[in-house]
Amino acid sequence: MVTSDRPILTIRARPGSDRSVAITVLAVLAAVSFLPVLLTPIPAMVDYPNHLARMYILSQNGTPSANPHYEVAWAFYPNLGMDLLVPQLARLMSVENATRLFLLLSQFLIVGGALLLERARKGRVHLAGFAALAFLYCLPFSWGFVNFEFGLGLALCGIAVYLMLADGPWPLRFVANVVFVAALYAAHFFSLGIYGATLGLYELWRIGHRRISYRDTAVRLGALAMPALALFGVMHMTAGSIGSEGTNWFLEFKPIWPLRIMNGYNLTVAATTGLVLMIALLFAARRGFLKLEAAGIWIAIGFALLYVAIPSKLFGTSFVDLRMIPAAALILPAFCSLSLPSRAWRMAALAAISGVILVNLAVVLAVWLPYRADFAAIVASFDKIDRGSRVLVGSTGDNGDPPFADLTSYPMYYAPTLAVHYANAFVPNLFTEAGKQPVRARETVRRLAIPYGGPVPADLLAAIATSQPPADVPPFVRTWYRDYDYLYMLGPPAANPLPDLLEVLDTSERFVLYRIRRRS
Repeated sequence: MVTSDRPILTIRARPGSDRSVAITVLAVLAAVSFLPVLLTPIPAMVDYPNHLARMYILSQNGTPSANPHYEVAWAFYPNLGMDLLVPQLARLMSVENATRLFLLLSQFLIVGGALLLERARKGRVHLAGFAALAFLYCLPFSWGFVNFEFGLGLALCGIAVYLMLADGPWPLRFVANVVFVAALYAAHFFSLGIYGATLGLYELWRIGHRRISYRDTAVRLGALAMPALALFGVMHMTAGSIGSEGTNWFLEFKPIWPLRIMNGYNLTVAATTGLVLMIALLFAARRGFLKLEAAGIWIAIGFALLYVAIPSKLFGTSFVDLRMIPAAALILPAFCSLSLPSRAWRMAALAAISGVILVNLAVVLAVWLPYRADFAAIVASFDKIDRGSRVLVGSTGDNGDPPFADLTSYPMYYAPTLAVHYANAFVPNLFTEAGKQPVRARETVRRLAIPYGGPVPADLLAAIATSQPPADVPPFVRTWYRDYDYLYMLGPPAANPLPDLLEVLDTSERFVLYRIRRRS
């Protein structure tokens, strides 16, 4: 490992030769990587339809077409990136296109932020663009953690700006930090944590490396933390919150996530591409081709310790430890240098990383493109629902739990929540978590709302309806046959489990829509 602060010489290439080839390949890969979002009206991400449904409610709030079951309740919450921006964009275009534009902007921020950070640190771009494209559809992004993706892109830009100003006038650095802390707090709470952790580790490294006094370091760290502490104080005084789901570690998944992170839809592809990258990086490091600056070593060790120590669910935010992996993958290339001994080695490395990017992208397209028909089918089925109805979501399948689940079926998980727009319906598992979304169910239906619940197993619904319910039945389905008007049963079409109670209205390859006959 190298302890010099001075960036090490990167790829030795003749002008117009290897470097030009790499830049051309990067540009082509970037253009192709944005295609899935451009080609799919509703991207096949598990959380995305639920977010889109909320965007419809926010955009129609206060209009005659507003949903009667939900109300908008703004508070001093974090995690509001798309909630603040999409309704404004929807003044200029459809809500569907505005939401997709926000996702595309998030992807641009991920790639552009990584490039800007590397440029700020090295004075040139080299590795970060390829790393960003390799992780553009990694597990947390393909699950639809859109506010986090947007916030992480902002965090990369904020870290880059701070590094540019690190040795400049302190008032300018302080103002820039205030601006980014405020923006990151609004965008996503955990992206603010990544921003703070990265810069905190960087400043701690500067103590020994540049012999900065402890007093100066304390002042710098205090200036970094002050805006965030002020925001948390305001949040506390205004009864704001971050979330209410509690804290859990799920330690058994920590060894697994690195092999699951690269692809959100195929475990084999994720493990293969992940192993290829890890082996290639280890080989390059052992041969001295890949070197990490001293500051990068501090940040890498700090991130590794955070990954081990941090809970999987923190302040209501799930998969927090998992999100550390793409954060590290996007930040550390700015502190790395790669110097390969010959043109053949350079072309082989370029082919390898391009192959990883293209394989993951091919899997994304193979899932997203067919889902255009599935989402079109469920949108068409909303015409068969009476406006203002209550809609329950069940499932005949068992997808399993992450990280071993078959995620190719997950994009349909929250698709029925779009009924809140197309049929002005109430759907219990729309995202309405206090402290995370500014939408909540009205008092008349609040007892049925489950902000982060999934589809109810068909067997449980049948047991409840036949007077054989388990003792721990959740309240929102205890009398589902009286509380709801329609039932979406996700999964391959199967025989009607309750023909005396359910009437088939529509059937597709991935769902069946039933009308619930009211019992006397």
